[in-house]
Amino acid sequence: MTAPPRLDASFSPPPGLHPFTRIHCEVGAVHSLGAAPLGERRYVPLQGGRVLGPELNGRIVDGGVDWQIARADGVLEIDAHYVIEAEDGARIEVRSQGLRCGPPEVMDRLARGEDVPADAYYFRTAVRLTTGAPAWAHLNRLLVLASGRRQARSVWLELWRVG
Repeated sequence: MTAPPRLDASFSPPPGLHPFTRIHCEVGAVHSLGAAPLGERRYVPLQGGRVLGPELNGRIVDGGVDWQIARADGVLEIDAHYVIEAEDGARIEVRSQGLRCGPPEVMDRLARGEDVPADAYYFRTAVRLTTGAPAWAHLNRLLVLASGRRQARSVWLELWRVG
């Protein structure tokens, strides 16, 4: 029987991050459902956009939704669900879950629709992709991380494939 690894043993090398794609998504107005047990429940309609990068190109299909919980501690929980249509017509389901947070004055500026530098706040999501298109079946086996930037009427995401 092999001994379990020691708690003080060194970690194996971290997985690499590889540029995957960039997304520019047009967004509608924030709709509040009011205070809920975990915070203010709200949603933002996703109204199309572009996808361009080394591993995936296409467009955002209208009709996606970014469900959010604005927590009392100032953190915004994000749960976006939408579809990318690849250049070849294949449809890819996207589920992006993460957090956006920062100093209260920065979050207030974002809420007013002001342009705030991306490095002034934290906006990260974990992305899962699902498709039945044979040419894109490899996406079903990937983990992708995204770093985001919110603007008044759009969201910019840089996606990185985890190696």
